[in-house]
Amino acid sequence: MRRSIWVLLLFCCSTVVFASAQVHEFQLGNGMKVIVKEDHRAPIVVSQVWYKVGSSYEHRGITGVSHVLEHMMFKGTKKHPPGEFSRIIAANGGRENAFTGRDYTAYFQTLSKDRLEVSFEMEADRMRNLILLPEEFAKEVEVVKEERRLRTEDKPTSLTYEQFNAVAFRSSPYRNPVIGWMNDLNNMKVEDLRAWYQRWYAPNNAILVVVGDVDAKAVFALVKKHFGAFKPEKINGSKPSKESAQLGEIRLKVRAPARQPYFLMGYKTPVVGTAAAEWEPYALEMLAAVLDGGSSARFARNLVRGQELAVSAGASYSAFTRLSSLLLLDGSPAEGHSIAELESALLAELERIKTEPVSQQELERIQAQVIAGKVYEQDSVFYQAMQIGMLETIGLDWRLNDEYIDRLKAVTPEQVQAVAKKYLVEEHLTVAELVPLPMEMKQPIKSAAGGRHGH
Repeated sequence: MRRSIWVLLLFCCSTVVFASAQVHEFQLGNGMKVIVKEDHRAPIVVSQVWYKVGSSYEHRGITGVSHVLEHMMFKGTKKHPPGEFSRIIAANGGRENAFTGRDYTAYFQTLSKDRLEVSFEMEADRMRNLILLPEEFAKEVEVVKEERRLRTEDKPTSLTYEQFNAVAFRSSPYRNPVIGWMNDLNNMKVEDLRAWYQRWYAPNNAILVVVGDVDAKAVFALVKKHFGAFKPEKINGSKPSKESAQLGEIRLKVRAPARQPYFLMGYKTPVVGTAAAEWEPYALEMLAAVLDGGSSARFARNLVRGQELAVSAGASYSAFTRLSSLLLLDGSPAEGHSIAELESALLAELERIKTEPVSQQELERIQAQVIAGKVYEQDSVFYQAMQIGMLETIGLDWRLNDEYIDRLKAVTPEQVQAVAKKYLVEEHLTVAELVPLPMEMKQPIKSAAGGRHGH
């Protein structure tokens, strides 16, 4: 990709940087960053507002506040009463929603290209003018609590994963669930949301990403019109967070009503922003893909079909998170086999990678599959915007997405083996086992008023 800067334009106190043929960067005088990617294949546009705040910014006692605030962002301003935002977007033929993650909260709309200003008007209004009505909060926090029951407490694998994270991480805020702990939700006050909104929802803590059939200069003019008058806020950022060194293997058992046992293990691993060498996260991505990169990958080939030891076995890793995270392995044993057998088989596959380098042929086949998937994803304007917004909000450069395929291609068998030996060790390991209890012990789920926005 060309990195040369084409031209520098001044819009009063605002700066525009044209960073490539298709992607243009713009920053308002109040600190709000705008990234526009022109894609003229269809007459649509995706608009996403990303705030650099998520569950990993939360402190003890208010877990889930980012997610609850995301719900409340649809509950009205002086100009637009509750429900009006969604009604207006739908009336203009658009689709909208939002999500909360560990490192960010984002709001998005997909519209016809001639309706982009509708999105900007609505997002600008709720960026600074949200009204947090106590009666709306009381209803919405109950919706979130039911969401927690349905998505976590009533799903044994999700419950195991939540318990696993709480033990695997000691000091990292990744130990807390995005949706929050139930006790914190039970004790949350509308004042908690008001303080969180005032602290983080400011133009200088936001990134607006627009991808679609648009003209960048016209978009910049609209952005300035709707967001330019907002004043920046003093953002009191979170204190630096670094996970303390793990000094030995950690194990836990989760006993819950379930139909089958489940096994989860994770190794502490670096990410792009924390790795000792810049190639390591990409080698870890390829390592996970060798194990679980489709029907021909090792877990499916050897454990599910070959030995018929597991009904499922997977591996996952993401190079792009704000803080160091985990390479995860999970699965459920086939009938007649035990969790202990599954664990031994998973560890044997890891040991094989450590002792026998992946062949160049196997690595190239896996690389081709992973890269093909990434190329196909670029057909989606929504996904293109997602990648830009996600990278920027975790403190990285959106250009890393353009380099991603080349970095994966550059990974060697020796590098895959090196990261396996360095990071997939007992000192970095946490293991969780779901021990099924009879399903008749399952408690009925209470019902609450519905809501549709979630992470």
